[in-house]
Amino acid sequence: MMDAALICALMIVFGIVMYVILDGFDLGIGILFPWAPADESRNLMMSSIAPVWDGNETWLIYGGGILFAAFPKAFAVLLPALYIPIMVMLFALIFRGVAFEFRMKAKQSRWIWDTSFTVGSMLAAFAQGLIVGAVIHGFKVVDGRYAGGSFDWLTSFGITCGFAMILAYAFLGAAWLVMKTGGATRDWARSITRPLAVAMAGFLASISMKTPLEYHWIAERWFSLPNFVYLSPIPLATVALFVGLFRGLRLGRDRRPFYCAVGIFLLGFVGLAVSLWPYFVLPAMTFWQAAAPASSLNFVLVLVAISLPITVGYTAFVYKIFRGKVKPEHSYY
Repeated sequence: MMDAALICALMIVFGIVMYVILDGFDLGIGILFPWAPADESRNLMMSSIAPVWDGNETWLIYGGGILFAAFPKAFAVLLPALYIPIMVMLFALIFRGVAFEFRMKAKQSRWIWDTSFTVGSMLAAFAQGLIVGAVIHGFKVVDGRYAGGSFDWLTSFGITCGFAMILAYAFLGAAWLVMKTGGATRDWARSITRPLAVAMAGFLASISMKTPLEYHWIAERWFSLPNFVYLSPIPLATVALFVGLFRGLRLGRDRRPFYCAVGIFLLGFVGLAVSLWPYFVLPAMTFWQAAAPASSLNFVLVLVAISLPITVGYTAFVYKIFRGKVKPEHSYY
């Protein structure tokens, strides 16, 4: 029977996965924004995410809220260790949101908000990559407290993850535009999805080779027997999804590239979870050690049981209402 700490940990992972996939494609659209073929395409790109972009960020609050309430010891280590990239990410998301709304009203100063939208999207993505790199790298913890410096997150591996995250979100955003737009915008999105997918595959392969060489526990997890046999379907399925994506682009199946891109992201998360399990804070704290008392965990589970169906239902409802392709006559940007 699963315990309360494990369920809360799974809820955090669920919230992060939902955030990265749903907010990932709209951050990707911000990253791709300057290279759109025309201003009409930029308007269409904005309209494709206008009904959902702010709701997507709900999942970031959801995951962070459970982390604070259910795993206060991990929260007390992660926040001081990652204070700078977290604040950069939050300010970038705010900056991006302001640009999104002001762009709709601006005429002469629209270029300022276009630039702001792109800069905010890139900064948020890069900061998230830095955080992922720091989580894999681990933290110095003494007596349950963070004992490292303010810039320990600034490593070559973290910077690599930052650029990889920008590329990954651009790839997801391009696949979203293939599915949601038509005409010249869709043709342009199709033309950039293939090279972005190739670059994404290259980054995935390089990080997958680098992490076992640099971190011995990841090498033992993936390449010891019988783990190697059990885990080999994950990279094989990832390769199959890339093949399906390229085939979908070649056949003109507009939905398939996005679905395959989402599958690639999900398998990336599975691989990350396999590498880190069961640690919440490497190498000092498992999620059982970081958990709050049982009474607090049970209270969190009651709140999750009430709020999760509402949040999932709201998200599914909005995506159902605004399904299908966005047309220029329906654009209000």
